[in-house]
Amino acid sequence: MTQNRMLSGGFKLGTFSTNCSSGMTPTQAKERWVNSWDNNLALAKLLDEAGIDFMLPIARWIGYGGPTDFHGGVLETMTWAAGLLAATKDISVFATIHTTANHPVVVAKQIATIDQIGHGRAGLNIVAGWNKPEYQALGLSLPDDHETRYGYAQEWYDLIRKIWGSQEHFDWDKKYFKNIKGLKGDPAPMRGSVPVINAAGSPQGREFATDNANFLFTPAIDLARSKEEIAALKAQAAAKKREVGVLTFSHVVCRPTEKEARDYVHYIVDENADWEATDNLIRLQLAHALSFPHDLLTQIRYGFALGHGGFPLIGTPDQVAAGILSLHEAGFAGTTLSFVDYLREFPYFAQEVLPRLAKAGIR
Repeated sequence: MTQNRMLSGGFKLGTFSTNCSSGMTPTQAKERWVNSWDNNLALAKLLDEAGIDFMLPIARWIGYGGPTDFHGGVLETMTWAAGLLAATKDISVFATIHTTANHPVVVAKQIATIDQIGHGRAGLNIVAGWNKPEYQALGLSLPDDHETRYGYAQEWYDLIRKIWGSQEHFDWDKKYFKNIKGLKGDPAPMRGSVPVINAAGSPQGREFATDNANFLFTPAIDLARSKEEIAALKAQAAAKKREVGVLTFSHVVCRPTEKEARDYVHYIVDENADWEATDNLIRLQLAHALSFPHDLLTQIRYGFALGHGGFPLIGTPDQVAAGILSLHEAGFAGTTLSFVDYLREFPYFAQEVLPRLAKAGIR
């Protein structure tokens, strides 16, 4: 069994949304990310060789419109993860799963299978639901209250854990999953479970994450605010005798000079942003999700056009490394990284920034 990097020490680095068209950047620039399987496979091998810890996809069913239909093209995450785990050696790969769109008995089997494919490197990102138009596209209704969303998600995950932990056949008849007879899960994941991520902004979501997840995923907008938030989340988990790391997401524009980096940001956003898609994305975040602080969201429209609202890592390798160190100092356990073109831009990041992080002692 291979070590799962999400279960080891050190500040975690991963990528985010490479399975989605345009990645994390709703831009019309010609070099925006093409989410083909070949590009994802080539990137996964680069990340694996560089020692990056994980890849995290977004499960998406419809795009955000605009000239680019941002996230209109998406590779399904469970099959994406299976393929990448088969083609890599050390990197952890997550499947992102909407609870209401995927039956837990099926998901339990799928995760156990991809964990065997990766020799213990699979992970599960649980999404309890926030994007109402996606639910409508699936013929489903998104509950307006977080209590229902997370009550459903809790029973969903409880059933998965029961499947993984049971040696005997069992029945299940509770609030959301009824009349299940003679169920038994074989195999279980190689360690009995897999690392779990959950993005949570509401009080109910944070109860769920601190009850169940290894990592809670949340934006980093104001690091002073993040420091207090992380301390509160860790205390909330500790009261339950659990340890939960807090992850965030970042967008990287790393160039030899700060001017080159700023000029590229200007080109991507000021000259080429898909503002229609950006505004649709922000409108949905405000209406149906609490992952972003609503009092700050209207201030960061530019950041959404650049990197989906991710923490900006813009400048020289020294400046980008300093930004990552500031996340570490705030208490984050790690961050995802996005680029306009992951394949073209990651090698420079790996060559210049990773050694600086290793020298600083966080990698």
